[in-house]
Amino acid sequence: MLKPRLSRFTAWILVVALFLAGLALEPQSPGQWTLVAIAGLLSLLGLWDMVQTRHAVLRNYPVIGHVRWIVELVRPEIRQYLLEEEDKAIPFSRAQRSLVYRRAKGVSSDHPFGTLLDPYARDYEFIQHSMLPAVPADPRSLRITIGNDQCAQPYSASIFNISAMSFGSLSANAIRALNKGAALGGFYHDTGEGSISPYHREFGGDIVWEIASGYFGCRTADGRFDPDRFAAQAADPQVKMIEIKLSQGAKPGHGGILPARKVTPEIAQTRGIPPEQDCISPSRHSAFSTPREMMSFIDQLRRLSGGKPVGFKLCIGLPWEFMAIVKAMLETGTVPDFIVVDGGEGGTGAAPVEFSDHIGLPMREGLLFVHNVLEGAGLRERVKIGVAGRLISAFDLAAVLAIGADWANSARGFMFALGCIQSMNCHTNRCPTGVATQDPVRQRGLVVPDKAERVRRFHARTVHALADMLAAAGLGHPDDLRPHHVAHRISSTRVRHFDQAHTYLKPGELLSGACPHNFYRENWARAQASSFEPLIPPIAWETPTVAMQD
Repeated sequence: MLKPRLSRFTAWILVVALFLAGLALEPQSPGQWTLVAIAGLLSLLGLWDMVQTRHAVLRNYPVIGHVRWIVELVRPEIRQYLLEEEDKAIPFSRAQRSLVYRRAKGVSSDHPFGTLLDPYARDYEFIQHSMLPAVPADPRSLRITIGNDQCAQPYSASIFNISAMSFGSLSANAIRALNKGAALGGFYHDTGEGSISPYHREFGGDIVWEIASGYFGCRTADGRFDPDRFAAQAADPQVKMIEIKLSQGAKPGHGGILPARKVTPEIAQTRGIPPEQDCISPSRHSAFSTPREMMSFIDQLRRLSGGKPVGFKLCIGLPWEFMAIVKAMLETGTVPDFIVVDGGEGGTGAAPVEFSDHIGLPMREGLLFVHNVLEGAGLRERVKIGVAGRLISAFDLAAVLAIGADWANSARGFMFALGCIQSMNCHTNRCPTGVATQDPVRQRGLVVPDKAERVRRFHARTVHALADMLAAAGLGHPDDLRPHHVAHRISSTRVRHFDQAHTYLKPGELLSGACPHNFYRENWARAQASSFEPLIPPIAWETPTVAMQD
């Protein structure tokens, strides 16, 4: 019994023996003394390991037990650089990241010898080409006009833009580079809920101002919406649209907190909050609590902004709640100019694991649901739909445009263009590339002119690739893309076009009361414009995903 027990202390016994032997041999050179000193320190470390009470591994395996923590510390880097599969998305694959890096650097993204994907694998997707390809459109013409008949200042947006990321989550240099890249490339930059910082304004790129439950940049001292402060900010010609954030895909219904230690004077001034105090983002808005009140808020923002496009962003949860918003549009006559659908696969600087992994409808199902409800209510032509959630390549854009989106946004794609290496340190303030940190030393590594040009190139080359793909399908503009143009493999022997794989409602079908699809008909009956609560308690209703795929 003694031998196996002593074996646990082998490493410590060896360093103690080495230390004692070194002393006995009376070291003569500095190098010898250094070895003896290291052995002595390790001997003391082993003694500490045996008496400390926090880590059982170290108590049982003094000295050698620290190897476990060292290996865990470098494990992500070893996996990412040496062991990671080319197409394993965690959350973005090496192939996806490499595509962005190459396009951002201006290096050819072509590859030889054919596809590395398995065309017979389940979930493989492809665009069906035409025997009469079209002439590729000028990528600069791939734009969408956002703003319905209630909007006095419609905005012509690129079909690919920078999704919401706040100053505070991202560094000042990252914001500068993104906005300058947007200005150079003619696309917009969403501020995220952290409001408009001086770094958003520096290069004059188009801005979509996101307003969340904290009303940062337009709030009173007690955290409520301030119409005067909003009007003053919204009047800036650089602000092209106003986006109300209801929820985000990575942590819907959660809210958030920026710890006091991260609330620098700059961030405090930008957000309109006291410095060095916890910055709270409530989980719900105080400006409205019912769908009708939400429409009144949209109308108020539209008036205060001088008629700029106003819409909202959300991740779909309970289906009747979004339907209640649509019923409120019909009853009040106030129709938002756009809706951005975020998916459960969306990113964030930090979120509880359970929220990131298990809350929120994925983007494609959310997009299809929003498209169908607007179509069924006869409002689809007046409301444009944007999407966000793990969109990197031109095919990613084509797929969501075929389902029903009018344009797409990307956050992490443009982070890769800035140099993000997916180190997964966004929440630690130790981002190695200076993208997601407030450390002035770390963000110094991000050189704004160089990264801004990379942002521009990534956008330009991705949109150019989309134009080429559309031309191969015989199409000249994303507006022409339809569900039947894209196919999805559901087994090794079966392929379905998107229009076969998904349910699509006809214009006005929900209003007639004769919608043949149970999921939509029953949840429409539950929705009421006066409340987010269901009118009829849900009993054994189908999940949105199953119903929409049926």
